[in-house]
Amino acid sequence: MKTLSVFLLLILAAIAAKNMFLSFRGQTPEDYAASTPTFSLKQHLSGRLLSEGLIYGPNGKMTNSFVAEMVGEWDGDTGTLSESFTYSNGKQQNRKWFLKLGPDNTFTATADDIVGEAKGTISGSTVMMRYKIVLPEEAGGHTLTATDWLYLTENGVIMNKSEMRKFGLKVAELIATMRPDPAEQP
Repeated sequence: MKTLSVFLLLILAAIAAKNMFLSFRGQTPEDYAASTPTFSLKQHLSGRLLSEGLIYGPNGKMTNSFVAEMVGEWDGDTGTLSESFTYSNGKQQNRKWFLKLGPDNTFTATADDIVGEAKGTISGSTVMMRYKIVLPEEAGGHTLTATDWLYLTENGVIMNKSEMRKFGLKVAELIATMRPDPAEQP
């Protein structure tokens, strides 16, 4: 019986190590330092952006989809990103991020549904941001820990993947695209 307990403990430790080091959570900004094209918040989160995305629940099944219009504006090292979401269940949501560039490719961000400050890092073609988000009351009002990655592609489309966790367990995942509004392109 003691051997079985040790074996199970080793299996659990291996699973935990895999989830920490060989998965979405295991990547770091340094992994992308040499990647191109280079992501610039001022350039790539400016003007009108269009977004489509999917939200997955804890069982991996899609629970909702959305379309969003975003507008990024900058004044020096501070900017805003206004987001207007329409979800497939008919709900609408607005969020306004307040962004501030910092030293060494870092930035901070705040919004009404964010607890404290989000902390971000720009590295090569990526942006990584971590924060705590409070869900709307109709979604339970839970506070989740989010890890957001933005990946800039060669054609200027931004791919977004986010994981939301509660007590360390993944409870939601978001996959989305963000691209400049073609109506504003020359």
